[in-house]
Amino acid sequence: MGRSKTNGVYPSGDGTFEVDARYKKQRIRKRGFESQAEATDYLIQRREEIRVSLQFLANPHKRVPITLEEAATQLLKDKEGMPSAVTDAYMLEPLVAWNGSLTIDKLCDATLKDFIEDRRRAKWKNKTINNALECVRTILKRAVNKWQFPNGATWLPQAPSITMLPLTDQRPPRPITWAEQAELLKALPPYLAAMAEFDLNTGARRRVVCMLSWDWEVRLVLRPALEISVFVVPREFVKGRKSERLIVCNPAAQRIVDAQRGLHPERVFVYPRRTRKGQPQVYVPVATMWSPAWVAARTAAGLGDLHVHDLRHTVGMRLRAAGVSERTQNEILWHTQGANMTHHYAVAQLREIYDALELMNQQHDADESLNLWALMRKMRLKALPQKSPGLKLVA
Repeated sequence: MGRSKTNGVYPSGDGTFEVDARYKKQRIRKRGFESQAEATDYLIQRREEIRVSLQFLANPHKRVPITLEEAATQLLKDKEGMPSAVTDAYMLEPLVAWNGSLTIDKLCDATLKDFIEDRRRAKWKNKTINNALECVRTILKRAVNKWQFPNGATWLPQAPSITMLPLTDQRPPRPITWAEQAELLKALPPYLAAMAEFDLNTGARRRVVCMLSWDWEVRLVLRPALEISVFVVPREFVKGRKSERLIVCNPAAQRIVDAQRGLHPERVFVYPRRTRKGQPQVYVPVATMWSPAWVAARTAAGLGDLHVHDLRHTVGMRLRAAGVSERTQNEILWHTQGANMTHHYAVAQLREIYDALELMNQQHDADESLNLWALMRKMRLKALPQKSPGLKLVA
């Protein structure tokens, strides 16, 4: 097999051409080129790449531009398996779609202004935009302090600070009164009413309510003649995934759980799927509480923009109104308070949580507190930019 004029390019037996050469002590080899010219072009290109690479390695201060898309990919690789990876991927997707070819040395408040306006047109709130900007901050920080080129230089020598947006457009919480709760539960379909009432008695996050499983249930004797269900929620369903957390069932929550027994082998909360006449009823897990049924029910109950998460706000409001200690509130709502939090529960602590959830359901002066919240919320809503002049404020 003879060599071509360009040293390192050979004709193959099948009529194609291959490259097999050495340059700067590195081997260049590839097969399957349809023409000698194509093989020659490849060889010249690889030699140039090797030459530039060696020059780069010889200079410890030399850097090459890194695009936003490349940096976003590296960040997600670094965070693989971490709880925040999914959220970061969601935030980075519109950033890359906006201008993935922008090099990270050009990232600053001025260049990100167009992205912010783009997200506002997409109806993102300032807090959500800030989450995306926080990803940019993380990229810039790692580009300065962690990510390096083969020559040892960091991706960036320095980075500008990224300004966060003021949270002036946040929707205020919307806790509900006992009368509103009754109207809401009456308007919801039975399966969703059970989930909402369970949430209002435990303060669990909606994802946890949807995923609640019989495998998590532990039967526990709190007092003589008082046996309750406690659900040990795995850490992958806990915000932050730091440790397992508990859901303690008060009598109302216990009644709801017991009514669900036997409907499904795995999940606690299910809904009846439509079946043909004469066929047995089939129950399937509920994917989300936020649904057209929820929207229709809140409208029928006159609750305007009520969110599922407002049920947690309601629990927090009622616990405070009942005089429950902040430590116990944090245990019920899974709020982390540094060293004050404990994840090793004694029966006495579970009794304390159970009693607090019972005390919460006593309708003493809770309505007065909720009326104050409604007044405060109405004032805050007036300060927010409205989508249309005819938007009705719901306190």
